[in-house]
Amino acid sequence: MSVPAGWEAVIGLEVHCQLLTQSKIFSGAATAYGAAPNTQADAVTLGLPGVLPVLNAAALEMAVKFGLAIDAQIAERCVFARKHYFYPDLPKGYQISQYEQPIVSKGHLDIEVGEKVQRIGITRAHMEEDAGKSLHENFSGQTGIDLNRAGTPLIEIVSEPDLRNAQEAVAYLKKLHQLVVYLAICDGNMQEGSFRCDANVSVRRAGESKFGTRTETKNVNSFRYVEKAIEYEIQRQIGVLESGGKIVQETRLFNPDTGETRAMRSKEEAMDYRYFPDPDLLPVVVTKADVERIRATLPELPEARKARFESQYGLPAYDAGVLTGERALADYYESVVKASGADPKLCANWVSTDLLGALNKLGRDMATSPVSAEALAGMLRRIADKTISGKIAKEVFEAMLAGEGGADEIIKAKGLVQITDEGAILRAIDEVMARSPDNVAAYRAGKDKLFGFFVGQVMKATQGKANPEAVNRLLKQKLTA
Repeated sequence: MSVPAGWEAVIGLEVHCQLLTQSKIFSGAATAYGAAPNTQADAVTLGLPGVLPVLNAAALEMAVKFGLAIDAQIAERCVFARKHYFYPDLPKGYQISQYEQPIVSKGHLDIEVGEKVQRIGITRAHMEEDAGKSLHENFSGQTGIDLNRAGTPLIEIVSEPDLRNAQEAVAYLKKLHQLVVYLAICDGNMQEGSFRCDANVSVRRAGESKFGTRTETKNVNSFRYVEKAIEYEIQRQIGVLESGGKIVQETRLFNPDTGETRAMRSKEEAMDYRYFPDPDLLPVVVTKADVERIRATLPELPEARKARFESQYGLPAYDAGVLTGERALADYYESVVKASGADPKLCANWVSTDLLGALNKLGRDMATSPVSAEALAGMLRRIADKTISGKIAKEVFEAMLAGEGGADEIIKAKGLVQITDEGAILRAIDEVMARSPDNVAAYRAGKDKLFGFFVGQVMKATQGKANPEAVNRLLKQKLTA
């Protein structure tokens, strides 16, 4: 849905990205998802008297890794602050976050929308602890509080207001999601809340330079919902302004059942949180040596890997984009190419079409694929050495998916070795032509489309095992003799 003529939307996203540490950001309590309520809330998380927070070094390194990946500035000295607000799921009455001196600032991501490449600025990414969770579903007239999530390490990634419609916002969000998963700093699970988005939206008349009053739609946890929430909010705000009303700065919630946002509370300003440096945490100093050590651990990033797949393997841009969309998929593909020695484009077709299609039907991901990279490579080797044809390979692949063994085992058990003996293929061609003299005469009289009929009959006579290249070549020779 496009923004109505005469109006312009201004959108910025705040993304909370849960870091893949084994323990919380300021204590040794576990961060495992799905534990019984309140079993992972230790004394530090609860803010009991006398406890002191200690920064998780792994969380700091992950934040720096992210900053390097977006070509941002890494602060040599960053400070933690207390952000005060009073919710039942915030046991200390404040959240430890960063305010004036975040660990990461002034980065960017490049996104593609259609054929246009657009640079989106990232204002900052700061470390903070997560709050707990309020539960309403199973408590009639009451609210249950689960503090397992409290203290879980996050980076909050704040974009510049550079986005102008919902499609750009989703493209940016997907690119960001891809990046944090590639870096192995976040599992990206939106359903579990590991990667969630707050959308800041305002509208203004086309040509105006001053920003309109913004609203913030909180905790949207799917790409589709982000798109719908932003589109709804744009239309709602334009409707209010065109009818002579004013936009109220407020926090809103998105209802996926109705596709609408609704007011939740008035929006706080920074001064409302009464930020001040946390007296229990020393400033964090990150040396240049620390930065370079962390830089050395960065994986090949998606854009660089896509470009290499195009140049090294000769893949079209689309294929390279699909295969590098997920780090595990790109790793799988490269393993197949190296182990099989087969044509990289053939490998790409099997991985991106046959394998991904099968996993989609089975509801599985790369980590749980029933066909390993080595197993698929084994099958592709048999295509390359002409033991089996591409058509027979489909049957072999289905058997591999069903757990019937490796390619060689299946080929032997099912008798699927391709017929390459030209004498045997010629005998089959002679039999087919002898059974269809009228079709032979019609083909020789100019009905070229009958060639496909003869190919089909020869393949049927050989139970699909004849080498298709040889069949086509020998059949053409016979029919034109």
